[in-house]
Amino acid sequence: MLHVCSLAHLPGTVQTTGASHVITVMADVGKVQRPPSIQEANHLVISMDDIIAEAEGFTAPALDHVERVLDFGRSWNRAAPMVIHCYAGISRSTASAFAIACALNPGRSESQIARCIRDASPSAYPNRLIVTHADKLLGRNGRMIRALDEIGPGNMTIEGRPFCIDLD
Repeated sequence: MLHVCSLAHLPGTVQTTGASHVITVMADVGKVQRPPSIQEANHLVISMDDIIAEAEGFTAPALDHVERVLDFGRSWNRAAPMVIHCYAGISRSTASAFAIACALNPGRSESQIARCIRDASPSAYPNRLIVTHADKLLGRNGRMIRALDEIGPGNMTIEGRPFCIDLD
């Protein structure tokens, strides 16, 4: 099970779910304290801004960032849940969860996975650049981006509520 949340909800989500792995995808990674129950090797930290194009002074999500997310997701044994978080729990974390869900379910349609995300979180608005990179790396031929178009943007909010994605 993948759980998505904001930085503010990270400790509680890890504790409530019994997660063994955490992915942090946000700009100010220095603000993140790894929950005590998470081993250092089970915490992937990637510093990136929530932007969809290169911009001076910011770190755009890059292909190698998404490769690292996918590799970490594939190495997870799924014995306990994984939590993916960004600052608000709306864009970078939902895009990373979408990418991992697609990677771990190569036969499941992108539209179905995206619909599960939308049903679980009305505020989810996966970062299109992360999804574009994931689509390329997974050989999904634009289907992941089309799935985002199908679900549309999330309801605008300051912080998303924690949600989960069933991988089965």
